[in-house]
Amino acid sequence: MDKATDPIAQLEAYDGELPILATNRNQWFGGKARDAGRLDALFAASRFDAVAYVDIELETVRATEWLTGEFRGNDVDLIVSHHDFDATPEREVLMAIIDQCADYGDVAKVATFPNDPSDTLTLLGALHEATQAGIDAAGIAMGELGSHTRVVGHVYGSKLGYAPLADDESEYAPGQFPLRTLRALVDATRIDGDAPATEGLGDDVSTPSGLSLPN
Repeated sequence: MDKATDPIAQLEAYDGELPILATNRNQWFGGKARDAGRLDALFAASRFDAVAYVDIELETVRATEWLTGEFRGNDVDLIVSHHDFDATPEREVLMAIIDQCADYGDVAKVATFPNDPSDTLTLLGALHEATQAGIDAAGIAMGELGSHTRVVGHVYGSKLGYAPLADDESEYAPGQFPLRTLRALVDATRIDGDAPATEGLGDDVSTPSGLSLPN
């Protein structure tokens, strides 16, 4: 919502079939929204039937725990997320963060910055451990160094994948793959025995527009 011209009006006009995941980040969490009215706008978005999920930051929920009940009163599931734009915490610390996100939300999401390839292994290992413990978790390592975690995260249990459309000319995070490319890569790395549903990796790959990840 922080990058939309008039997000509430756009949500009101939306008549698509795909459910919407709403976020409204301020600059502290990588977005552009102003603090004033940010949560009010996100809460207003959660009233729309098309909005099935709301992503809100762990730090915000900690400070205003009553928010979770308010959002759930609008029949949305909560993705509680934590972003570290400078580093990747040690495995034990990252697990503690995931646990805290899961305490508040339906899905615990972490995004960390890798300074070394081993940091991506820390992230993937934490996702696997959380999944084995019965937590619905999602995560990515940011930047070019972490780009492969967006592809193989599902193997370790990550429940969400993020991708722009190929014709989206707005600025988006480094390391992201266009949707059709990511879909093809996810299909190619499945380990559940299903045959890949795509024939190539280009933006013109003929695939469904949604991104379906295994549980």
